[in-house]
Amino acid sequence: QVQLVESGGGLVQAGGSLRLSCAASGNSFSIYALGWYRQAPGEEHELVAAISSSGNTYYAVSAKGRFTIPRDDAKNTLYLQMNSLKPKETAMYCCAIPRSPNPWSQRTQVTISS
Repeated sequence: QVQLVESGGGLVQAGGSLRLSCAASGNSFSIYALGWYRQAPGEEHELVAAISSSGNTYYAVSAKGRFTIPRDDAKNTLYLQMNSLKPKETAMYCCAIPRSPNPWSQRTQVTISS
């Protein structure tokens, strides 16, 4: 089991940037695909971005061109760099190993003010 601890949420103005971090325990971090999810009020969870163990990336259509999902395997850390943020992207964000029973990280609030 991998413990995932997220940090970096907060309040930012529309058009601004925010970087989320997801630190993992254990020494098998590099073998896992990882993803960032968000859930807006009244909405389902949405996979925002994901990265494979080899570095292949996936972005939701809404995130393409504005978000990046780098990983630093030496630091056991996953990031989500979010630029040009929009108020509708206000949501709870968390990181996880997609399609895995591994527990997700805690969720953190990201609020984008207009």
